[in-house]
Amino acid sequence: MKYKCVIFDCDGVLVDSESISSKVLVEMAENLGVNLSYDEAVAEFSGKSFKGISEYIDFRVDGDLPSNFEMDFRQKTFRAFKKNLEPIKGIHEVLDGLKVPFCVASSGPREKITLNLTKVNLINKFSNDSIFSSYEIGSWKPDPGIYLFAAKKMGYKPSECAVVEDSMYGVTAAIAGGFDTFAYAKRHNKGAFEDLGAVVFDSMEDLDDLLGR
Repeated sequence: MKYKCVIFDCDGVLVDSESISSKVLVEMAENLGVNLSYDEAVAEFSGKSFKGISEYIDFRVDGDLPSNFEMDFRQKTFRAFKKNLEPIKGIHEVLDGLKVPFCVASSGPREKITLNLTKVNLINKFSNDSIFSSYEIGSWKPDPGIYLFAAKKMGYKPSECAVVEDSMYGVTAAIAGGFDTFAYAKRHNKGAFEDLGAVVFDSMEDLDDLLGR
C-alpha cells in the first residue's frame, strides 16, 4: 500500500450523521424564526465548526441566539443519533481490510465521536489513542491543524498519510496540510472537490483501489 496511515473524518465518512444534524438545525432555526431549508443546511454546515454554524444562524436571527443553543443542539442530536444513526455503507469492510494504522480526526467533541462510533459498532476498531477531536487543540477545519495533529500523534508525516473526507471544509483542510485527500462525494459537490485537487469517489467499495491496497 502506498500510505503508512489513513486518517478518516467521522461525520459523513464513518457514520451517516450529517442528515440527522441538518434536520435538527433546520428545526431549531425554524423555532427561532429563521427559514432554513434542509439542502441549505447540508451545503452550509457539513464539516463546519459549531461556532461557524452558530454564527451563520445568529446572523439571520432577530436578536441573539439563546445561551443554551449549543447544549440544546447536542442533546437533540445525541438522542437522534442513539435512535437513528447508521454507518456509512461499506465502511466496516474498508476498516477490516486495512493493513496499516488508521485513525479518526473530527471537528466534533470527543464524546460525540465516541457515541457515534459506539452506536454503529465501529468503536472497537479505534483505540483512545486513535481518536482526535478539534476541541482538544482548539483548531477547526478548514484549518489543517486537526489533521496535522492526528498525523503527528500517529507518528507519520502528512506525505505518508491519506485523508478520507466528505465536506468542503474537511477537504480544504486536508489539502492545505499537504495530505493526499480522497473525497467521498455526493452529486452536488463532486466538481467542487475535483477543483480543490481531491481524488473523488462515490462508493466505499471504490476506496480500496484508490488507496492502492
